[in-house]
Amino acid sequence: MPIRTPFTIWRTLATAATAALLATFLTPVAAQAAPRESRPVYSYENAVREAVWVDTGLDGDGDGRSDRVAVDIVRPRELAQQGRKVPVVMDASPYYSCCGRGNESQRKTYDANGDVVQMPLFYDNYFVPRGYAFVGVDLAGTNRSDGCDDVGGRSDVLSAKAVVDWLNGRATAYTSRTGSAKAKAGWTNGRTGMIGKSWDGTIANGVAATGVKGLKTIVPISAISSWYDYYFQQGAPLYDSGPDWLSDYVNSPDARAKCDAVQQKIVDGAPRTGDWTDFWTERDYLKDASKVKASVFAIHGQQDLNVRMKHLGQWWDALARHGVERKIWLSQTGHVDPFDFRRAEWVDTLHRWFDHELLGYDNGIDREPMADIERHPDQWVTSKTWPPRGTSTATLRPAQGTQPGVGTLGLTRDRGTETFTDDPALSETDWSARIDTSTPEKAGFTTGALTKDLRLAGSSKVTVTATPTTSTAHLSAVLVDLGPATIRDYATAGEGIATLTDRTCWGASTAGDSACFKQTQAKTADVDYEVVSRGWADLGTYADPGKGVPLTPGKAYTITLDLAATDHVVPAGHRLALIVAGTDKDLIDPPSTTPTLTIDLSRTSARVPFVGGASAFAHATKGAATAVPQTAPLDGVTAPRTLQRVPGAGR
Repeated sequence: MPIRTPFTIWRTLATAATAALLATFLTPVAAQAAPRESRPVYSYENAVREAVWVDTGLDGDGDGRSDRVAVDIVRPRELAQQGRKVPVVMDASPYYSCCGRGNESQRKTYDANGDVVQMPLFYDNYFVPRGYAFVGVDLAGTNRSDGCDDVGGRSDVLSAKAVVDWLNGRATAYTSRTGSAKAKAGWTNGRTGMIGKSWDGTIANGVAATGVKGLKTIVPISAISSWYDYYFQQGAPLYDSGPDWLSDYVNSPDARAKCDAVQQKIVDGAPRTGDWTDFWTERDYLKDASKVKASVFAIHGQQDLNVRMKHLGQWWDALARHGVERKIWLSQTGHVDPFDFRRAEWVDTLHRWFDHELLGYDNGIDREPMADIERHPDQWVTSKTWPPRGTSTATLRPAQGTQPGVGTLGLTRDRGTETFTDDPALSETDWSARIDTSTPEKAGFTTGALTKDLRLAGSSKVTVTATPTTSTAHLSAVLVDLGPATIRDYATAGEGIATLTDRTCWGASTAGDSACFKQTQAKTADVDYEVVSRGWADLGTYADPGKGVPLTPGKAYTITLDLAATDHVVPAGHRLALIVAGTDKDLIDPPSTTPTLTIDLSRTSARVPFVGGASAFAHATKGAATAVPQTAPLDGVTAPRTLQRVPGAGR
């Protein structure tokens, strides 16, 4: 009789044919005892700790030999001794040495033999005792790996993919960086789940988009889906530097000495003009969403101003079009790991997700609601699907009011114009705070106070017809919830969390690797308004989002701005606002000139996804009282600060 272990019971056993087969081989008692949860029954202290170097088949550093990437492994010794194969949880990162991982900026440490002692984060502490291997991969050019980091390109993605291939017997690894002794992955069944925040999660997206066999699931947290959109949005620069700076930032000292040619290719391939090039095509994972075979559990902060919500929205929509199995969490935070905003629920959910996807346990997680959304600090709701069924787009129209630049927002097209002058010293917080005041730098349009709650769910688009006075112009469009609320204070250093001094433990510890981490709590702010979605563009990309051209002063141009995805309820009594302006200080860089722009209201609109569509908007605004203009500025979070140009380092 064959021995059946938790590592050989898959979801396919739920079929009637397999159930009959089980009845043949298992007693009724054993059949009823099919596991639903992996348990911490294996020693973490005595786990096998080893390092291998996987051959990527690339020679990024041009030294005449194939690059090898370092792979640090922690796996259960008991199962290895029994010859039982285990699945893999894998985090491929550029940060293990240069910058650290997690809220406490942990780095890998090693013993005298070069085997890992401390693996950052809790994944190994928690999952190895439950019968998983944990694999921490140094991306090419970082820490102990050969090659050069190329910021999301072939080197990044293929160096991580090569590890998945090795785990499935399709690539070669060695026991040292330069030696010839080969290492086999006979201890694993090849079933791999990739996880990681920011750059790490981005690599999970990129590897999944190769369609590599053996990658069963990815858990991208605050991850990039297209590197162009990390540096630009429709031609408008989001940072004052390019990916060459970032590559140099994470490359090891050894890589920096060898990677001048790669650095120059990055500079040449990513001009600061904002034009789309082949460099960006290589780093666009959206185009290959049809190849994704792994399930995806995506997590993102709706106020993430580092890896902005546009990445999540467009990736989610692309996966949906290709029928990829999906799950999602949306928090109120900025660029924060769920371990630091919903710890207990996160560890439990991630545990069940990996048990289901990698061990095949029928624990019901696939039948639970698709989405968890943080509606208020630490208050979560679920949605069976996301966006919810019944969500459709309503076209909202701006209209003139009684003051210049202070108009209304409804379903009826209006004539007329509004004019504003770009002021790079002001941001979305300045515009929102003075929404009811005529100011020269913005045009704002608001509904009356809603009579019913109104839920936005998904990505919006704002079409603007504008006439500039100069040859360059940048545009911003933001949706704002006007009304009192308590929200996570995403604009402070913690981006919605405060780190405490006491610790909680999540898994087993050793003297060199503690599973105990500082607790956090929500850091909140009482506000009069909240920006819920944003989008930007260089008006010069009006005809082609991939190439900007000089504008003709006095000529009207029509452009559609993509706004970030959101899931937000505007409560009854609040107002919904649309603001159109120029430079959003510290979120996009200003143009080379200071234009005044005149907006044609009859050719300007916002297409917003509401649960219930246009009829829901009509019902929520029916009988809405005209708001009394506020003479004093409204209170909000502090202005967006100049953001770190690194996706997730040290957090």
